[in-house]
Amino acid sequence: MMKRILGVVLLTCMHVLSWAKDDGTTSEWRIALKKPGNKATTYVLHAGATNQLQADKPLPVLVTRTVEDAADVKRITVTLEAKETLYYNFEEVQQLAGFVHQDCQFLMPGFWYRKNLRSPKEAPSFATSDNWQVREDRLSTPLTGIYNEQSQDYYTVLRVDKLDEEALTTHSTGEVILSGRTSLGSTGFRNHNNTVALVFGFPYSEAPYTYLRKLTLAPSVQAFEKLEQGEKRTLTWEIRKGRAVDYSTFVADVWNYSFDVLKPAVYPDALSTADAKKALSGFFAQSYVDRHELKYFSGIHMRVDDCASNDLTEVGFIGRVLLNAFNALEYAEANGDAELARKANSIFDSYLQFGFTANGFFREFVDLKNKSETQELSIRRQSEGLFAVLNYLAYEKRQKRMHPEWEERVKKLFTNFDRLQQPDGKYPRKFDDAFNVVDPSGGSTPSAVLPLTMAYSYFKQEAYLKSAKRSAGYLERELINKADYFSSTLDANCEDKEASLYASTAMHYLAQVTKGKERSKYVDLCQKAAYFCLSWYYLWDVPFAQGQMLGDVDFKTRGWGNVSVENNHVDVFIFEFAAILDWLAVEKKESRFSAFSSVIKTSMLQLMPVEGAMFDVAKTGYYPEVVQHTNWDYGKNGKGFYNDIFAPGWTVASLWQLLSPDRVSTYFNKSGK
Repeated sequence: MMKRILGVVLLTCMHVLSWAKDDGTTSEWRIALKKPGNKATTYVLHAGATNQLQADKPLPVLVTRTVEDAADVKRITVTLEAKETLYYNFEEVQQLAGFVHQDCQFLMPGFWYRKNLRSPKEAPSFATSDNWQVREDRLSTPLTGIYNEQSQDYYTVLRVDKLDEEALTTHSTGEVILSGRTSLGSTGFRNHNNTVALVFGFPYSEAPYTYLRKLTLAPSVQAFEKLEQGEKRTLTWEIRKGRAVDYSTFVADVWNYSFDVLKPAVYPDALSTADAKKALSGFFAQSYVDRHELKYFSGIHMRVDDCASNDLTEVGFIGRVLLNAFNALEYAEANGDAELARKANSIFDSYLQFGFTANGFFREFVDLKNKSETQELSIRRQSEGLFAVLNYLAYEKRQKRMHPEWEERVKKLFTNFDRLQQPDGKYPRKFDDAFNVVDPSGGSTPSAVLPLTMAYSYFKQEAYLKSAKRSAGYLERELINKADYFSSTLDANCEDKEASLYASTAMHYLAQVTKGKERSKYVDLCQKAAYFCLSWYYLWDVPFAQGQMLGDVDFKTRGWGNVSVENNHVDVFIFEFAAILDWLAVEKKESRFSAFSSVIKTSMLQLMPVEGAMFDVAKTGYYPEVVQHTNWDYGKNGKGFYNDIFAPGWTVASLWQLLSPDRVSTYFNKSGK
């Protein structure tokens, strides 16, 4: 029987310095050993002979550590061999000489940017602690990076093992013994006497808190894996040192390096575009509601287990009702489906008549049964409504069908936009129908640039382009140059993927209507924001345990994007971004962009509900939304499953845009002809 046991490891103090290297790092190691039914004990390890790490007393495990140096990368391999059956948790800490904690910015891709100070204290951020380590499956790349703004040096640690196993636990906090083998370790950073330290280990630990659901921090967790007598476990990390002129360059360099190491492959069994659109059209066929003044495809706040239509409709955000109406119309006319075309047209007709407020804004979210609607309007939903209508109008013009009433509605709404735009170019995030600002934050401003640029192309009015460029100036100064992408998603107020995606898309749209040096500037800004957006997308496949549905169906996370610091799940929010990556690949001669675009375009179609492969969704074509890939849930079910409530309205719209890669170029080439 094992006689030595380890104490809980939050590791807030580091009292033993093991050995120093001339590369500016100093390493420490600990191993935690647990006897079931007892508290664990932590042992500090020291470098011994023949690459062995040893404690002050004999341990029932042999720990061997080797280092391979190559240029600016060193590969660390740790092998643990059990002398007797034991339960362990191993950790390495590397202090970075000269990296003053307050001078540094941090990166854990898809989860942590700079100091996460846009996030509330109820989510992981410096507002709660300046020490964080998390399980690797929270991260789009299993990596932690530290950027020293004073010296412009950085370090990263990347896990490079094959990560293909996961095990269930009965508890989410405290010391937990895994039910089997896992591949998941932990990574993070720590403040050691105001010097930064990289922290990484196996199996996972999360400290000072674990993040269980939206705005819910729980006590720390430390996992223990079982090693049988004579069994070995080998773990490998890469430590990389580099330089970057600023945080944005750091993020871009880390993404390029991570892509090259992890080499994400296209998903081999992807649906064709025709088959995917046919499957998604099942949503249009089954979700149409015509019992109210507003007609719509029901796509928000519905249950995954029945997908029953309800009395709620939403322009933009999670509803995308008008964009889906346009998609349905285009598809119906291409395939000779007169009934679907009638439904799509009825949606536009009903919104033209009943879909606007007294002052000419879209009625954003309407509960038609209870005759209530949100009084808090948003620049994002308004912009997404305009985006859909302008696509519709340009399509209709190409079919020689004109809609002067819709054009007047659109112009009126742009007049409202002009009234809302601030002198610095930003738009308030939220306001009401009387133009009172509810939330002055400018984080959603990029969403307005898309319809403004489209309106310039459609109406040939310079005022729209002038407004778009003014907003672009704000985005350049406040979001892109500051590497601060925030508050685009409406159900959170934090760092998020969609702010960087919209910023990149905004610059892409402006590049379609400008020339020369001005166009080149927008291309550069598009690329800069695109790297941040890319950093949210998974470059690897998170492992799942047997019994977790997503694992049982062999779901692959590569190509899917995490959402935000607050909402720690993956989804298919992509819209035009894959096409933008293909465009940037040509403009910037960067093959990684097009290669990863191919990963996205294949992987994101994996969970398409079709007969015989429903992926726990009740109806065909209702693409899932809250895909829970880590130890976090939106309210129900947890890792390996969906939340019980979802919004296929936006997932269908996003994938449809993904499957229509020529839509943007067609619009700007033909909208005015």
